[in-house]
Amino acid sequence: MNTIIRCAANHRSRMAAKQLIYPAAERNKDPILSVLQQYIEQGADKIFLEIASGSGQHVAHFAQQFPQILFYPSEYESRLLESIAAHTNGLTNVKRPLKIDITTDFHTWDGKITPESNVNFHKSLKLQDSSWGLRDINDLKALAEKNGIKLINIIDMPANNKTIIWKKMSITR
Repeated sequence: MNTIIRCAANHRSRMAAKQLIYPAAERNKDPILSVLQQYIEQGADKIFLEIASGSGQHVAHFAQQFPQILFYPSEYESRLLESIAAHTNGLTNVKRPLKIDITTDFHTWDGKITPESNVNFHKSLKLQDSSWGLRDINDLKALAEKNGIKLINIIDMPANNKTIIWKKMSITR
C-alpha cells in the first residue's frame, strides 16, 4: 500500500513540477471567466477550443466552472503543452492539449500596437521566435471567415488585454 501511495505522490509531484504559473494568468482568469459566462450557452454537447492556452491556468479554471463543456486547449511550445496537461490532469472535460501553430504574417492591430506594454510583449514574443507576435485583427477575421468562423465580439479586459469571442458557424447545405 505504501508503494502505491508513494507512486501516486511521485506522479503528482512530477505533474506539479511541469505546471508553469504566470501571475498575469492568475490575475486575468476571473475577468475572462466573467466574459465567458455571458457567451457560453447552457446545455450539454458544447465544445470550446482555446487557441494559445499558455500555461493551462485559464482552461483548468474554466473547465471547473463549466463541467458541461468539452475543452480543447492548444499551444505550440512543448513545455507549454506539458504545463497545460499538468494543470488539467484529472479534469474529465478537458482533452489532451493540441499542438497548433497559428503563425500568420504579422502586421498590427488596426495599424498600430498600443500601449507600450503590448509593444514590449510583442517584442518579447519575437525574441523567442521570429514567427511569433501580435496579429492584426483584420488578418484574423479574414482567416476565420475562410474557415467558417465569425467574430462575435472583442471585449477590453484589465491590463490592456482583449478577449476575442469567435463562433464556428453551422454548415448549411
